[in-house]
Amino acid sequence: MVRSVLHASMLALLATSFLSPCAYAQDSDKIEAADGAIIVYGNGTDRNGAATGLDLSPRETPQSLTIITREQIDDQAASAIADVLEYTTGLSVKRVDRGRNLLSARGFNITNFQLDGLPFATGNIGLEESSTVIYDRVEVVRGAVGLLQGAGEPSASINMVRRQADARTLTGALTLEAASWDHLSATADISTPLTSDGSVRARFAAEVYRQDAFVDLESSKGFTLYAVIGADLGPGTRLRAGGSYQKDERNGVMWAQLPYWYDDGTVARWSRSKTTAANWNAWDTAETSAFLTIGQDLGTGWTLTGDVSYFQQTEDSKLIWMYGNPNRATGASMTSWPYWYLSKPRQWNLNLQLKGHFGLLGRQHELVVGAMYHHRKTGWSNRDPDPSTVAPTGDFNAWDGSYAEPDWGPRFRMSDFGTTKQSALYGVTRLQLLDPVKLIVGGRFSNWVRDEDEAFYTLNPYRLKKKNIFTPYAGLVVDLTDILSAYASYTSIFNPQTNRDRNGRYLDPLEGANYEAGLKADLMNGRLRLSGALFRIEQDNFAVPDTGYFVPGTTDIASKPAMGTVSKGYEMEMQGEVLPGWDISAGWSHFKATDADGNDVQAHQPRKVFRMATKYAFAGALDGFTVGGSSRWESRPPQEAANPATGLTEKVGQKAYWLINLMGAYDFTDQLSFQVNVNNLFDKRYYNTNSWFGGYIFGEPRNVRATLRFGF
Repeated sequence: MVRSVLHASMLALLATSFLSPCAYAQDSDKIEAADGAIIVYGNGTDRNGAATGLDLSPRETPQSLTIITREQIDDQAASAIADVLEYTTGLSVKRVDRGRNLLSARGFNITNFQLDGLPFATGNIGLEESSTVIYDRVEVVRGAVGLLQGAGEPSASINMVRRQADARTLTGALTLEAASWDHLSATADISTPLTSDGSVRARFAAEVYRQDAFVDLESSKGFTLYAVIGADLGPGTRLRAGGSYQKDERNGVMWAQLPYWYDDGTVARWSRSKTTAANWNAWDTAETSAFLTIGQDLGTGWTLTGDVSYFQQTEDSKLIWMYGNPNRATGASMTSWPYWYLSKPRQWNLNLQLKGHFGLLGRQHELVVGAMYHHRKTGWSNRDPDPSTVAPTGDFNAWDGSYAEPDWGPRFRMSDFGTTKQSALYGVTRLQLLDPVKLIVGGRFSNWVRDEDEAFYTLNPYRLKKKNIFTPYAGLVVDLTDILSAYASYTSIFNPQTNRDRNGRYLDPLEGANYEAGLKADLMNGRLRLSGALFRIEQDNFAVPDTGYFVPGTTDIASKPAMGTVSKGYEMEMQGEVLPGWDISAGWSHFKATDADGNDVQAHQPRKVFRMATKYAFAGALDGFTVGGSSRWESRPPQEAANPATGLTEKVGQKAYWLINLMGAYDFTDQLSFQVNVNNLFDKRYYNTNSWFGGYIFGEPRNVRATLRFGF
């Protein structure tokens, strides 16, 4: 019996190694981290502070950590961060509609984002829609990250690390892309010294694109600009300052989902090009960011760093919501709801951090202390249509989007007009108890305030205030051998929420605990990493729909708190170079999330997920050729819904499916290369929906992308 279990465990570990966006081994790829540390991938010396703020290697980090490098981003021809995350271990990336994504991990939505290590809240159109041209790598820490993030979900934190101005000679890369559905794009990434000695450096990156889609009516175009300056101001003083601007114009975008059932209870079989959009639908966004970092080396291994960062988004969406169950023969019975949304959320982050080493009892230890302040201002307004000008939807079976645009009334404040402030003091230390034993302990004291102004959905302004919230963190790492470590970690969960119940009262904050334990190994001199983790998340006051009830005075479905929610499971991952020239990243995750009564929560999320990306660079006679690909498998989520005709509960989640992608490239010279990516090679027809509004969104059919890249 024991032997069978061991064999199964080994097979599972090997299998998981074949799925998750991997951090490819790169001997010569040196990257300056946000805190100035040098990261060298593939030899076990890379350091980052994504989980705790301490400069730790992945093996020294007592949580699950995946790093997706720039090399892999290019290999996957990923144009948005969401494209990168689709092949990351343990993450689920699904669409709410054709304009938005929902990300989740371990049974909870992902709301924790960071830009260069500073926490930022994601909006209606999330930060995962950011262009990858801005970023050097993406770091994903799974589990709770309250030490650095404060209030948030115990799912994962996504740290998007911007490209740095670190080149002391003129270098750059230019790319041209052409792809299915008339996609055309061009990018540029140029670095140059601004002084003869390279003490002041600049980097500029840009992207411009246009494309149609496999969905009728939909088209988009946009551009991204990014610039950063790095400067050595004096002995031990470093400055980094920059900003970005991204604008996307989306036309004919589908807001609502395709109806799952006809009114007779039979499942509808729509074409993948079918849309619920009108030809006047528009969903435009613009994002502006700015940042400044100053670091000072204080000597004797101590540094002081100050960060200021700003992010603003504008979202202007004029859309139509289509809902109902059409008649199979006539296409009648669908209802329309035109809507003109405008939002301009903006947020600021300030961070002051002291980091260094100290001696105690004959051993060296590390310490990080800091103060952080986050300020976010939100709110969205609407223009209602004149009801007399809203046309009937007619035959949805024959719907082609040629639907008359209504006359619009004046704009008014709809909801969420308010300010959220969070301030915190935090500290964490790594104590070298014994040569092979390191203890990480820390904590954070946070103050959280939400002031809500009067609006249509908020007739009575209110203030939610939570003071002196303590978030503890503890992690233990034991080196079992020179290549193998065991770890365990714990942190608490705190997340104020604005969900309201059937009486209009706000639910109490989410509270709970996050536990994780596992093994990590560095093989082949650190070029190959294996890891396995067990986790358990306990949470109270988890908001679930209170079916049949609405928040008084609104059309929002009321929420009720689920007590005793538990998510538990395991993950396994492999990243690195298994043979010379062969890079691979693979991961498997499995969880179960239920409330105290054993009912599934977040039932729309797949419980088992497999991810893989790989690449092989030929040598010898085939030198210059590279082949690779990626794949993902997901189990059927336990989503159920009531059939509109029979009233009986049926399974409605997408059945388990595989997606296979291929990549091939050839280097004509050291500077010029050509790459082809084929996504969804076998043209799998599947739903890609992470919510349930009585319908679904199709995943993309087979598509091809060709990239010509010139470096200098």
